Parts: sequence; structure tokens; C-alpha cells
Amino acid sequence: MISPLGDFHFPDAPSRLYPQTPERPWVLEIGFGDGRFWPHYAATFETAPNYLGVELSGVSLLKAQRRLKNAGLDNAILTKLPADVLLREVVPHGGLDSIVVNFPDPWPKAGHLDHRLLRVPFFEQAASRLKPGGAVLLTTDHDEYFDFACAAARDSGVMNVVLTEPPPAALETKYALKWRDLGLSPQHARFTPTAHPVVPHGDIHPYPEDPDLVPHAILTLPADFIPAAPGQPFEKRTTRAGGWTVILLDLYASLRRDGWVALAHVVEGELTQEVLIGISGREDGSHLVRLAKFGGPIITPGVKAAVGAVTDWLEESGGRVTHRGY
Repeated sequence: MISPLGDFHFPDAPSRLYPQTPERPWVLEIGFGDGRFWPHYAATFETAPNYLGVELSGVSLLKAQRRLKNAGLDNAILTKLPADVLLREVVPHGGLDSIVVNFPDPWPKAGHLDHRLLRVPFFEQAASRLKPGGAVLLTTDHDEYFDFACAAARDSGVMNVVLTEPPPAALETKYALKWRDLGLSPQHARFTPTAHPVVPHGDIHPYPEDPDLVPHAILTLPADFIPAAPGQPFEKRTTRAGGWTVILLDLYASLRRDGWVALAHVVEGELTQEVLIGISGREDGSHLVRLAKFGGPIITPGVKAAVGAVTDWLEESGGRVTHRGY
């Protein structure tokens, strides 16, 4: 099953995600590629653990979904997200039995090292989300990155490093087969927590069912208000603060006679969302500015700020704000 971020709770629980098998071990695979690893690895257990896979490639997501479905692995959830967002926001403290990372992107250029997954913050976060006795399993063909990851695990102060042979299933992935054909062999490390630090979840919530809790504002617009000159492109607006960036990209006329829809690009660390914010007339002559549900946005400080950015723009255009709910 493929789940967008908006389908999760923050944090979530195996009892909700896997209602038929909540008692089974829970494995997270980061960067599952075309999904070859999990069917082989799941077969080494008496019963297949619950599986959560995260990947950035949409094509890989669809390939993996077909592969897992054909293997009969119906307690598997796939999602297209940055790994640190999923690990930090969705996985509860002490929720996972293992985290699998096979052949991660090594980002080999010196200026790109901060893009690597396996750095000190990742290991601190992983130690927080693993159960006692859990582990991070790394298999890679990149010797320098392997040494880098082992050093980062030790520097974190919360991980023990054990060098060992990779599980046979890791040697069935696309990259493992490629390197094996070249006569090369990957390295493998098992990182086990020596401490379980508390890494908090962020201020993230699903789109609420209660309309009063949806980020919104109410304002009165001038009678002669025109959002943009006819035939002229919308002038982009960028706002930055508190770890987020909001860019108002465009404005469209809505299907309602007296309304518009603003498109906003919201960046918060590794998490990026494009959200729609409606501006609609009300019976009393005022206008409601509200985050739209379309696209399944999640409510973050940056998304609330996007509603605020639209409201501020309307206020600068002569609107009078009577209520802010964000």
C-alpha cells in the first residue's frame, strides 16, 4: 500500500498502521529502490514483520509496490518522503525493531557531505526510535562512506558499531548485483543503540476534520479590490522565518464568483509541500482565507505561515483582518 504523508498520524502506531498484525516486529527500510530486498529478507522470518519503506523516486515506488504485492506481503506500507521526516515525525519513540539502509547515495563531493543520511543527527534520531535490542543495518559498496558512517555512529555517543557480513537479502538488490558482476563486494555494519535519547517530534498535524481548526483568517476587502491586473502575471512573494520558507507562486480565479486560490510553496528543512489557500467571499461581505484540503497537506508551522502570508498580502492590499486562526 502506498501512503502519502497526510495519511499518517504524528507520531503513528503499529496498531493503527497494521491492524491485522500489530504485534509483529516493525522494520523501516530507507531507500528501498525497486523493492528487491524486502521479499528476500522477509522470507528469513517465520512470519513477515510489519514493513515501512521510504523512497524519493516515484518510479521506484510503483515498481516496489508491484513486487511486494506479487510476493503476498500485505503488511507493507510504502511512502515517498525524505527519510528524516518520516523517522522523526511518524515513528514513535522505541517503535522500530530495525532500520535497513542498503546502498545509500554517498554524495561523494566534499561540498555535499551534509546531504548524507548517515550523520550524527541520524544516529541520534535512530537510537530514539529503536526498541532496546534494535539495530540500524547498513550495507554499502562505497568504502569512504562506510568509514564516514561508522565514524559518525561512534561520534554520536549513542551507537555501538559491529562490522559483520551483510544479510544475503542485501546482496539481491540492484546495486549489489551490479557490483558483484564487477567483482566487488559490499561492506556491512550493524549499529546498536547504547542509549535511547529523547528526540522530540515536531509540530505537525494531519488536516483536521473540524473546520474551525483549519488554519484560516477572516478579513474585509475593499469594494474595488482587484487581486492582480488583468493579463499581468502574479508577482511572487517570499517570506522566511523560523526554519521555514514560504513562496506565494500564483493566484487563480476560483469557480466561485467572488473568490481566488493562491498556490504556495513551503519548505521546512527536508520537507517541501505545495499547498492551495482559498480566498472566498462570505454572506456577510467578508472573505475567508483558508488552507484547502486538496492534495492532503499536513499542518506545519510553515503551512500556517503560508496562510499568514496570503492574509498579510491581502491586508497590504487594503484588507482589514478581523480574525486570525493560524
